[in-house]
Amino acid sequence: MKEFFGFGGYERIPEGYFSWQHLTFVSSLMLIMVCAALFFGLRNKNKTEKQKNKVLLWAAILIDGAEIFKTIILCVRSEDPLAWLYNLPLFLCSIQLIAIPLAALSSGRLKQAALDFVFIFGVLGAVMGTYCAGQNYGSYPVLSFDNVVSGITHSISGFAALYIGFSRMISMKKKNIWITVCILLGFCVSALIANTLVDYNYMFLRAGDGTPYDILYNLVNGNAVLYPLGVVGLFLVYIVAFYFVFYLCTKRSAHKK
Repeated sequence: MKEFFGFGGYERIPEGYFSWQHLTFVSSLMLIMVCAALFFGLRNKNKTEKQKNKVLLWAAILIDGAEIFKTIILCVRSEDPLAWLYNLPLFLCSIQLIAIPLAALSSGRLKQAALDFVFIFGVLGAVMGTYCAGQNYGSYPVLSFDNVVSGITHSISGFAALYIGFSRMISMKKKNIWITVCILLGFCVSALIANTLVDYNYMFLRAGDGTPYDILYNLVNGNAVLYPLGVVGLFLVYIVAFYFVFYLCTKRSAHKK
């Protein structure tokens, strides 16, 4: 257990990014994620909003509980009472720690926007935080506390997004796009401020750090202005592209009917 939690450092050599152990582990998580979302989503799609919300509420409890537990362990492990400053919910995937509870507990346009935000970014975050997490799987053994908890929280994020789609909770109203964009930009600004204050790399706005963002970082030669602007720009392009594809698919589906 001491080795699993990493107290005193991991003695095992990391299997490596894109090793068969890494791919097997995260693929298993993705399979569970999709199957669970299909089961609960299809079972609840014709039920009341209150009944649909129960699943989202449990997802919110589990993802926030796991993240709080991880932060406590990391603070104890590092013996630094300020270690929590480097575990703030200021990554793209971490926004779900707030967005999923909002989707489950709020109402009106805020609920619609939160549901849309989870739907838009949940699966992307799940894939980026598992298959593309070179900063984790290149540094820690696959079956370690850091990677297991990270894999679980990212999978819950993807589960919530798929469940919202399968249970027909999405609204994807054009009038709510600006709320989704504001949520994202608000976290980006917070991440920039935090990066300056604590010298960290929240939202990967300073460097790619072993993730696919390295492609953009190398394209702009690590420019301190162009790189973060490019990352935020990619987020915005993704939102617009997601809405476009969604409306294209739903329009075709409606036309066939």
